[in-house]
Amino acid sequence: MDSSSIKKQNLSNFKQQNSKNNTIKGTLFALIAGTLWGLSGICAQFLFQNKNLTPEWVVCIRLISSGLILLSVAYAKEKNNIFKIFKSKRYVKDLVLFGILGMFGVQYTYFVAIKYSNAATATVIQYLGPAIILIYQSLKNKSLPSFVELFAVVLSILGVFVLVTHLDINNLVISKQALLWALGAAFALAYYTIKPGNLLNNFSNICVTGWGMLIGGVVFSFIKPIFDISGTFDIYTIAVIIVVIIFGTVIPFSIYVISTKLIGPTKTSLFSTIEPVSSAVLSIFLLNLSFGFMDFLGTAMIIAMVIILSIGKKQ
Repeated sequence: MDSSSIKKQNLSNFKQQNSKNNTIKGTLFALIAGTLWGLSGICAQFLFQNKNLTPEWVVCIRLISSGLILLSVAYAKEKNNIFKIFKSKRYVKDLVLFGILGMFGVQYTYFVAIKYSNAATATVIQYLGPAIILIYQSLKNKSLPSFVELFAVVLSILGVFVLVTHLDINNLVISKQALLWALGAAFALAYYTIKPGNLLNNFSNICVTGWGMLIGGVVFSFIKPIFDISGTFDIYTIAVIIVVIIFGTVIPFSIYVISTKLIGPTKTSLFSTIEPVSSAVLSIFLLNLSFGFMDFLGTAMIIAMVIILSIGKKQ
């Protein structure tokens, strides 16, 4: 074998090894991101139940702090380009709607659902978002979903039914308030996913998300000022809030973006479905939550829906 053939073989081996390393790294990042998002819900439940903080205040401080951090990261990479998003009235309108109805909406409904139930249940029901998106796209495009997609939607609805009733239609396992807020979080998640499409086509993920968080947090701070603190505020409260901001928001979002670049959005979204699983497991070990067979069955059915839709739609 001549030297050129050896070089080509070495280059081929290097590319294969690099591709393998990227796959492993991307998979780990997606799994870690999902797990940290699950941890975020657990921390929020702790703050509501043990420290009597309000969802309004926690969401406000989380969005403003995380938004500023993400924009700082974006500025370090893009410099003044992060401000170009404000040069078009259309972009500004989309960004404000995304920040208030999307970013704040999904955070607030999710946290209130946690307050009235628990992190595991709220997280699982929120994962109805992909089914809602599918229904919306079908209505928008005036086309019927495929049999597999329809099966996935029905499966997710049955999953919520099992999770909420434990197959006893006369008794709800969670309160009506918790169910309504969790369903609201699912609709907010769908809006949050669909709305920034035009923005993401023109600006980076970190830039759009950072501005969305900051705008959503600042606007709501006029309703619930971040200096208006209620509940028990001690060293443990501060520590958990830092975990929510850094480990529950900034880090998972950042590595999720990296994961999509390494293994693609489809695989990343599949691996990140570990979020409701991690939320359930962490709730059991950290908050002594009782999670029975029906809870696991309903959770599995909803996660199966997400997996089916992700595999069926490479978008």
